[in-house]
Amino acid sequence: MGIGDMINQAKSAIGGDAAVDAKIDEAAEAVKAQTPDQADGLVDQAAEVAKDQI
Repeated sequence: MGIGDMINQAKSAIGGDAAVDAKIDEAAEAVKAQTPDQADGLVDQAAEVAKDQI
């Protein structure tokens, strides 16, 4: 089993690509709530990169 297979199994366990994106957004919102407003743009960029990579 390769890394791609493990990622696909994790996606399936969470509920598919849309659910993974929603969880990434949820995590980004949690980070933004705990960091200064100036970091919001960077957090959003990181979330988008994470979505693109998964």
